[in-house]
Amino acid sequence: MPGENLSRDEARERAALLAVDGYEVSLDVRSALGEGDGDGAPRTFRSVTTIRFRCAEPGASSFADLIAPSVTSVSLNGRDLDPSEVFDGSRIALEDLAAENELVVDAQCAYSRTGEGLHRFVDPEDGEVYLYTQYEPADSRRVFANFEQPDLKAPFRFEVRAPEQWTVWSNGAGELTDGVWRFAETKPISTYITCVVAGPYQYVTDSYTRELPDGGRLEIPLGAMCRKGLAPHFDADDVFLITKQGLDFFHDHFDYPYPFGKYDQAFVPEYNLGAMENPGLVTFREEYIFRGKVTRASYEGRANTILHEMAHMWFGDLVTMEWWDDLWLKESFADFMGAFANVGATRFKDAWITFANRRKAWAYRADQLPSTHPITADIRDLEDAKLNFDGITYAKGASVLKQLVAYVGQDAFLEGARRYFKRHAYGNTRLGDLLAVLEETSGRDMGAWARSWLQTAGVNALTPQVLLDAEGRIDELAVLQEAAESHPELRPHRVAVGLYRRGADGTLQRYARAEADVDGPRTVVAELAGAEAPDLVLVNDDDLTYCKTRFDETSLATLREALGELTDPLARALCWSALWNMTRDALLPAREFIGLVLRFGGRESDIGVLQMLHAWADSALTHYVAPEWRERGARLLTEGASEQLYAAGPGSEQQLAWARFFARVTDERGLELLSGLLDGKATVEGLVVDQELRWAFLEPLAAHGVVGESELADELARDDTASGKRHQVRCLAARPSEAVKAQAWAQVVESDALSNALVEATIGGFAQASRRELLAPYTEKYFAAIDRVWRERSIQIGMDVVRGLFPALQQSRATLDATDAWLAAHEDAAPALRRLVLESRDDLARALRAQECDAAASTG
Repeated sequence: MPGENLSRDEARERAALLAVDGYEVSLDVRSALGEGDGDGAPRTFRSVTTIRFRCAEPGASSFADLIAPSVTSVSLNGRDLDPSEVFDGSRIALEDLAAENELVVDAQCAYSRTGEGLHRFVDPEDGEVYLYTQYEPADSRRVFANFEQPDLKAPFRFEVRAPEQWTVWSNGAGELTDGVWRFAETKPISTYITCVVAGPYQYVTDSYTRELPDGGRLEIPLGAMCRKGLAPHFDADDVFLITKQGLDFFHDHFDYPYPFGKYDQAFVPEYNLGAMENPGLVTFREEYIFRGKVTRASYEGRANTILHEMAHMWFGDLVTMEWWDDLWLKESFADFMGAFANVGATRFKDAWITFANRRKAWAYRADQLPSTHPITADIRDLEDAKLNFDGITYAKGASVLKQLVAYVGQDAFLEGARRYFKRHAYGNTRLGDLLAVLEETSGRDMGAWARSWLQTAGVNALTPQVLLDAEGRIDELAVLQEAAESHPELRPHRVAVGLYRRGADGTLQRYARAEADVDGPRTVVAELAGAEAPDLVLVNDDDLTYCKTRFDETSLATLREALGELTDPLARALCWSALWNMTRDALLPAREFIGLVLRFGGRESDIGVLQMLHAWADSALTHYVAPEWRERGARLLTEGASEQLYAAGPGSEQQLAWARFFARVTDERGLELLSGLLDGKATVEGLVVDQELRWAFLEPLAAHGVVGESELADELARDDTASGKRHQVRCLAARPSEAVKAQAWAQVVESDALSNALVEATIGGFAQASRRELLAPYTEKYFAAIDRVWRERSIQIGMDVVRGLFPALQQSRATLDATDAWLAAHEDAAPALRRLVLESRDDLARALRAQECDAAASTG
């Protein structure tokens, strides 16, 4: 990987020297069919690229980017260059440049099995082959020669030769002429958002029209596609509904017509990301097509992703950050706009609750890791960039933008966006460009806000302090602000403080609220003086700022007794989030958090919050309870989940959520019920055990040794699909056997035969908390292997292995010491690799602290 890296300094030097006028890219992917060479060499396709570009200093030298097994020819300004002399495997040296240049590169590029570059997938169900590209941040150079950095934008023309029975799509509209798919030239865009999708995809069409203020009419052809095997499950009508609602919403608010012609959306197999914002051809992971019954939260999540990617058409595609330092200029805005548009345009009016409970949890975790960074990060190179698609860039950035809207006002914020688009269309920007328009529209000095919120790292904690007078009323209510020693910045927060009391009917409702500007270590909220004494004080009510919320003792006692009585779903979600943060911070025993989930989870009305509680309770049992309490905790969760499964409304999404949770946490006592639900000997009224739920039940049965290879083979025969294969591979690796674990380890670490999706499935099955002792021998093997894996494998697979196989379940001081020893002995390892290990070490140290807190709990 280091030879494929590109530094920020190199990119800046090249951008100062070169300007790109256009690309012509010709791909021949007819080789995608057939058996391949069979000699172990990578299957390749022909890629011919013509780049026209200018050089500000004639006679200077530079380079183009290309990762390919071989280069057939290179021509610069009509001069044939020797590929063996100018191509080193990742760069093409360009000497003695003219003022105007033409570079032609004819190469054999490799199909990918890792989701990077041009990914080739063979559907096990029918043998059909499907292709798609995925480039962010820098994998278009695996498909065609280019200048791989976001600020060297250019128009692109693509043509593709493909098997005659296939259809091909790209960013622009295409047509088939004389056996070649030719696509309309794009607007100036960055290399990483170009795209090609090819194969026998099932394609559905629709259209969007809108009258424009100038009297014109905007017409956008819409398309949606998936593999033929998924077509029976493809609810394209709902995808188009959300798409049209989003286009209406963004046109209403952005005052800049969608600029990229058509709008196709491709749901593709073995995708590493949630989705990618390629203009005119957005790609999504095909898991957004639901093969079985799912909850409303899944549909809301899909809608959020559709809207997130659509927002990128303006934030990221039309106006693009200059370098990955300002990745937040696109990802933070898209993450914010996903929830903003979901609430404003679709049926998912509670999307801010999901944001507060789920997205911000991702941000809080990332912001407390040793690798935390400011939202405007210091991205030295492409490896840094790859790792910074994280909870800070996305969810913390979106949270800060939500606060910014409260700070400058929604009208000023949106007017700033409109000016930003018009001023920088098809260009590249830095932080200052956005701040300038916001200062214009709001009249506020954005410098101090940016320094506090965008240029410092870490999360603050806000705790209420309540002093009562002799009559039992509030004499003074203050908000205390704390910061970690490593990141001591105390930020300005605009917060709402809510006061709650239990009524005669037992419900917990808000009776007073005040907004305040919290600044410094202690802020008095004068407006609440004289109010009746509260049972609960909720700092950051309505979720206006980004912070960890704490409770005073009275409030915490109230939640222990009456959390389920909170009538406002957002307030309830915020309390759950605060309690989880306290559990992770070793301020609340993990067994107590599990007890709260068992006591009040069944009363949670928001299905997304309920599913998040299930994930947290599972994590608490796996990582945070004292080891000696795990068996009892597993029994309590098994019993509690079973009770709620039977108590939930027949056929309800709550019932489905509890069924899946029961399968995740069950101990030996629940295996008989899972087996019975699979073979029909047991039933739960209203619960339909569809194919996806069958696999969810089979994994714990495999992990406990109840089912084996033959039963899993029978299930694959029942579900002989790509999805079924992934499930089977995961279940096979979950079996409790030394030989099974050894085989899974070898398949992932010692071989590169598995695709990215099957690597992920194998790792998921390998790391089973129910059989920690089987994984103990792999701690030493892990630290012996990761440096080699990082050097030899693609960055995506390297990330999957380093994160997924870290011995997180070997929760002991010895594992921590082994991690520290590796870090001390590998100070010169790739910074991105060290970051991944440091993050895993921090999670392990946090788990050990939480276990100490839990062990000190008075109840055994």
